[in-house]
Amino acid sequence: MSELTSTSTRIITIGSAIREALAEEMRRDERVFVMGEDVAKFGGVFGATRGLLDEFGPKRIFDTPISEMFIVGGGVGAALTGLRPVVELQFADFIMNAADEIMAKMAKWRYMHGGRLTVPMVVRMPAGAMGGMGAEHSQCPEALLLQAPGIYIVIPSTPYDAKGLLKTSIRDDNPVCFFEHKGMYQTAGEVPADEYTIPLGVADVKRDGGDVSVICWGRMVQIALKAADEAARRDIDVEVLDLRCLRPLDVDSILRTVRKTGRLIICHEASKTGGAGAEIAAIVAEDALDALAAPIRRVCGPDAPIPQSQHLERLWLPDSEDLLTAIQEIVS
Repeated sequence: MSELTSTSTRIITIGSAIREALAEEMRRDERVFVMGEDVAKFGGVFGATRGLLDEFGPKRIFDTPISEMFIVGGGVGAALTGLRPVVELQFADFIMNAADEIMAKMAKWRYMHGGRLTVPMVVRMPAGAMGGMGAEHSQCPEALLLQAPGIYIVIPSTPYDAKGLLKTSIRDDNPVCFFEHKGMYQTAGEVPADEYTIPLGVADVKRDGGDVSVICWGRMVQIALKAADEAARRDIDVEVLDLRCLRPLDVDSILRTVRKTGRLIICHEASKTGGAGAEIAAIVAEDALDALAAPIRRVCGPDAPIPQSQHLERLWLPDSEDLLTAIQEIVS
């Protein structure tokens, strides 16, 4: 279950948790700086860096041109000199505009230089569908990075996780792509007042259960918890495992929950085909097929562009009703 054990907590949003993590790490380590489009005076398109310019000044938080290749490439160069950059792409959809810098340089240069160089940087990326931003500003492209070994992939689902995971990501000597769902910046939850970090690669059981396992991450965790509550009213006991990271991947926790319940549903917002859920299903098929009492199910976004219309967007997104239907079918 969650490691939240502090007796002194506050209720804050994910946006505030991210801002606190950045501020604390910048105070702790003068090598940490932030750059990206409109991150300074404007405070970021979603407000996550608001107020940091006043405390840290223009040398440690500054705006860049509209060039994702420059933003990531500049971060790689700065990291190689010993700094610890946190760079922001306004939308995760633009990851391919910096594909060479991310997948060929940021991911590989530590390995290619025999470990003599490290690339300790974080790329923050608002992701996901929210409010009709259309097909080019709403995607969850985390699965693209599964083909880029060398990069850690982190996706928080609560304010507690967002702050603890971001602080750890900034301190790690490996490059980290940190996905923040746009629809969750105002999601509130308990966060300790004291200093804390969360290790990367450790999944969290957000809800114990014995009949079926739902493995998910990001906004789908809240969807899964809502579906699990409804399933409980129908005498179905659902376990919800939040992976938190797709790399490092907590394979032990995946296999543990599958062996416990014997039934697995994988839920993610990205399109089903080629999504990270396929990789998780393959791992379970390879290592725990004997534990399954029913075929693995996936509840994911459809294989179609995300609509601009908010009404159609809501139909496109997987929701708790879709997941509840899958839960009922897999236990029947």
